[in-house]
Amino acid sequence: MNGAEVLDVGRDALWLTIQLCLPILTVALGVGVSIGLFQALTQVQEQSLVYAPKIVAVFAALLLFLPMMGALLGGFMNEIAARIAGM
Repeated sequence: MNGAEVLDVGRDALWLTIQLCLPILTVALGVGVSIGLFQALTQVQEQSLVYAPKIVAVFAALLLFLPMMGALLGGFMNEIAARIAGM
């Protein structure tokens, strides 16, 4: 492998990492902002109020997006295996 191919694999791996993390982080961000807004509007300053809904939402998002994540990882593995076999 030359330097360009190594950089190409690294770029693909970083893009895959972004694609895998983005849905879960977006759900966590949305729930966190909405709970923070709720706390600011109602003046409820309970610290543990944020964690339970966020954990449930992230778990539900993982269940929802897990097939997509598996397909992305499987496709990347097939691409890497094809590059190895092509050497």
